[in-house]
Amino acid sequence: MIEDQRIQAYIESLGASNGEFLDELEAECIRESIPVIRPSMQSILKVIIGIGKPGSILEVGTATGFSAILMASCASGECRITTIEKYKKRIPVARDNIEKSGYKDRIELIEGDAAGVLKDLAAEGRKYGMIFMDAAKGQYINFLKDTLSLLETGGMLVSDNVLQEGDIIQSRFAVTRRNRTIHSRMREYLYILTHDDRLTTTILPVGDGVTVSVKRY
Repeated sequence: MIEDQRIQAYIESLGASNGEFLDELEAECIRESIPVIRPSMQSILKVIIGIGKPGSILEVGTATGFSAILMASCASGECRITTIEKYKKRIPVARDNIEKSGYKDRIELIEGDAAGVLKDLAAEGRKYGMIFMDAAKGQYINFLKDTLSLLETGGMLVSDNVLQEGDIIQSRFAVTRRNRTIHSRMREYLYILTHDDRLTTTILPVGDGVTVSVKRY
């Protein structure tokens, strides 16, 4: 954790329910050690969607479908969500959850590696008012070029898990060897987000770190 745990626990105690279906799905993910966005990230998504009111959202990394369903639940009825997942074992679970959630008509799940899917979406000329990056952290930098081409001017790119539980501030050699590639790639990703003239970016030290970038042009 990069936050004061007592403060975070208090903040989370104030959080409202996401509804019976999502609350049960979140609890199941926690029990089964399946990745699910933290309560702080849930709150950020709700506020960003409430303010930005995107007409379309692209999510990179579906897992069980929790975050796609959450975003559908707080977006306008006209908003359409596209979500990408490559892990074969999770895809049928995600499809089943999306079906049960009642948002099947608004959520499109695309199977495949995001590196190829993003290029296909760009080739189709698709644009999104918001993109939520929540895939393998070491791949964020590799997805960035295509991600930005898919983002509308004025749209928002939200990236989760960018501070590596605080390891991002460590020297590369202070990080365990198996995490050094991810460490260097994430540092590069954050540098580009904060130095690209097309973007206005803030880094929020909540959860495991979140960036919110607005595409200026």
